[in-house]
Amino acid sequence: MATLTAHSLWLCEIIPMDNPRRSARPDPDRTISSVLDLYLKLVPVGFFVRLLKHLQLRRHRGTFTVPVVIWLMMLQNLHDKGTLAVAVRQVIHGLPPMLVSRQSKRMRRRTISCHTGGYNHARQNLPLEVVRKVNEEIFQQLTDTKPKPASDLQMFILDGSTLLMPHTPSLVDAYPPGHNQHGQSHWPIMRILVGHDLDNGIAVCPHWGPVNGPRAVSEQALTEELLDQLPAGSGVLGDRNFGVFSVAWAAQKRKHPVVLRLTAVRAKSAFGRVLCSRTDRTVQWKPSKSDRARHPGLPVDSCVNGRLIVRNVYPSDGGASFKLYLFTTLDLPADQIIDLYGLRWNVETDLRTIKKTIRLEMLRCKTPNMVAKELILAVTAYNLVRAVIQESARRTGLDPRQYSFSLRRQNSVGFGKLLSTQ
Repeated sequence: MATLTAHSLWLCEIIPMDNPRRSARPDPDRTISSVLDLYLKLVPVGFFVRLLKHLQLRRHRGTFTVPVVIWLMMLQNLHDKGTLAVAVRQVIHGLPPMLVSRQSKRMRRRTISCHTGGYNHARQNLPLEVVRKVNEEIFQQLTDTKPKPASDLQMFILDGSTLLMPHTPSLVDAYPPGHNQHGQSHWPIMRILVGHDLDNGIAVCPHWGPVNGPRAVSEQALTEELLDQLPAGSGVLGDRNFGVFSVAWAAQKRKHPVVLRLTAVRAKSAFGRVLCSRTDRTVQWKPSKSDRARHPGLPVDSCVNGRLIVRNVYPSDGGASFKLYLFTTLDLPADQIIDLYGLRWNVETDLRTIKKTIRLEMLRCKTPNMVAKELILAVTAYNLVRAVIQESARRTGLDPRQYSFSLRRQNSVGFGKLLSTQ
């Protein structure tokens, strides 16, 4: 009987004692000393020149250029306070030459105002498409796209959460608040789906939508959008909320192997007969009537071929054992699949880091467009810190997951003295 070593019974996750899956990314020849250093290496000023030209956008030659504004917005998420004033003080104290290819008149004369109006205006004017391209470029460079053996398959853990936003007319319209027996709540609420690298925590650009209202989206619907961003051939790991036919079918179409947890009811409904512990058999997953009703576009002969693995497991709090049902399209021993799923707990700590340490639990911007930019750049900043941790782990031989994100964030952000004194 397997042993469940999760943090609590209701999470029902399996955490192995040792994780031998260590990533060798980024390039060992690359030296990374700070988040700012890494940012300038991955997207130098020349990248922005080419990007703006490609998008047919005019280059701003003042103090708050596009690369400067993007860095300052990420810095806000990495800073303990994260105010506009903190970002402006960064400019007053001086920016590195690699970030500013040509100093403005105010920079040369050191007459930059401490008021935040100019920076805020630059944030508002920053094109969302540029923000998306920067996130995409950084993610692609941090992610190894070379083919990997099945024993070292790159896996991404999927999970969802909700974020709150300020109560403004545009956000209330785009992300309606919830209702209960006492009436409508105050805060607009967003559903967000994330995908994190199992080994190092680097995240795909999140997808999101409203939780309530006529445009409400489910985590399963967002999954199909997120799968298109994963590296080719990478695997997908999901809990019971993703253990549905539509997710398995969408992953199969994109050639992503899966390890999905199923509820007991769904497993028995999909694969019939009583499923005992130690089950490991080949199955063919076909959509049910309800699956076809929710997804009328499914082909008539749609199915997903894989394996059903059933094991009795124990929760770490000493509770009663229960059966764990896993569907997978990986050709690995059953015990390895069980251990692999046990690492799903990592995404819980990753989400906690993004919401607490990066401070996304309550978004600060007041329009849908600015919320999108804030969210994407916050995850980009998170990825840069994760990459610095990864480099440190490579040098020390430790697992990247053994490092404290919050401590490494403080030690690896450029201009550390400014961050610690303001």
